[in-house]
Amino acid sequence: MKEDEVPQEDENKLYEGKNRLLEYAVDKDGNYTQKHSVGFEPKNVALEQAWELIDDKVAATKKKVLAGELSTLAYHMEKNLMKPGLLAQHMGYFTWTVKRHLRPKVFAKLKLPVLEKYAHVLKVTVEQLKAIE
Repeated sequence: MKEDEVPQEDENKLYEGKNRLLEYAVDKDGNYTQKHSVGFEPKNVALEQAWELIDDKVAATKKKVLAGELSTLAYHMEKNLMKPGLLAQHMGYFTWTVKRHLRPKVFAKLKLPVLEKYAHVLKVTVEQLKAIE
């Protein structure tokens, strides 16, 4: 697309004016250049719907944690868009080990070095890891 065709038609509620999307366009000399865009409605609606689904999953996981069905680790995984396999790779553990740590009784018995490693990977403190917002 050309520089003057970069979509600017819809105010993006998702970014609330803080960020804009980076698009690539062809300038008058035929070179690719970067242009900022507030986006256009179809793309913004799709992004909003995707984030609503993610928020719903986080809320459902939070309910399960509060009900004692899952450990707080599950909540932090969901917030970071991680599945047990991905977290296991980052931790250097087997997937079944991370799945086991999703059980509240098992998670409560984890030693500090393991909790610190989880906290580091999830970019929270150990205290935040043990709690939910």
